[in-house]
Amino acid sequence: MTNRTHREVRLAARPTGPVTDDLFEIVEVPVPEPAAGQVLVRNTLMSVAAVMRTLMDEVTTVPIPSFVVGKALDGPAVGEVVAAPGTDLNPGDLVTHRLGWREYALLDAGDVQRLDAGLLPDPAGYLSQGPTALMGIDRGAEVRPGDTVFVTGAAGGVGSLAGQIAKLRGAARVIGSTGSPEKADRLRKEFGYDAVVVRGAGPIEEQLRAAAPEGIDALFDNVGGEQLQAAIALANRGARLAVVGALSVQLADGKPAPTPIDTLSLLARSITLRGVALYDHLDLVPAWHRLFGQGLREGTLTFPHARLHGIEQAPQALQELIAGRHLGAVLVEL
Repeated sequence: MTNRTHREVRLAARPTGPVTDDLFEIVEVPVPEPAAGQVLVRNTLMSVAAVMRTLMDEVTTVPIPSFVVGKALDGPAVGEVVAAPGTDLNPGDLVTHRLGWREYALLDAGDVQRLDAGLLPDPAGYLSQGPTALMGIDRGAEVRPGDTVFVTGAAGGVGSLAGQIAKLRGAARVIGSTGSPEKADRLRKEFGYDAVVVRGAGPIEEQLRAAAPEGIDALFDNVGGEQLQAAIALANRGARLAVVGALSVQLADGKPAPTPIDTLSLLARSITLRGVALYDHLDLVPAWHRLFGQGLREGTLTFPHARLHGIEQAPQALQELIAGRHLGAVLVEL
């Protein structure tokens, strides 16, 4: 027996500056009824990510449809099957899908992935951004034993895992960047970073040069801008530079933020610069879940994240993520 109504969060207006509460509307709507081949899921957890700020704009450069004004937002979620007539799913099955921002979701069976409830110690781990982190370390930056690795945006949901994976892959020195001394301390003490440069504490290139006097061999770039330029300046011959995110653009209230690049440096030092996106590497998702489950149980990986409670907190969760209030992933329990 399900509730007769549930709540969902809709986009009320496009942002013209910072993300504010009035851009969202929380509405109560009937719980949908599944037809044959459909699945009704009671969502228990959802995640927010920086790309959601980008998707609030009418036109974006990311290969994901923008949110629609007057319609519910969407994003990764985990939940339990309530009903799934005509499918191989059963009530109580744990599943993941992309219709977060609502308490109940109705999906075609092909848009739902059944999860192994025993694979991860906490189902919240299925909402980690670990697949992106693994992709950037293994296939983008091609991190090798002995490398010095620079991870920008190291305190985010991706970066806080990327540094840990780089260590698992044998990196000799992992350097991160973040926006506050407090986060820098936590990255060093809790998440295995050897050094951290702090945005606003002086030129990034000078800080990175002090942290990596022998240069860097691999870059996992979540940010772009000055931090990407600093990485190129410090890149050793044959370095692999992976662009995995573009926070300097995504969090700039939709304003373009181009990054000038010295292409002669890339040529002269045989530096590889490549953009990598998870939609081209979806085979890594199950591989990550196996690696993550093993790492969490053995203590070789941790899952830094914050949890807010209640769907009414979802807009605040996105705002706090954008403001850099948390270290790691930001989740909402529904």
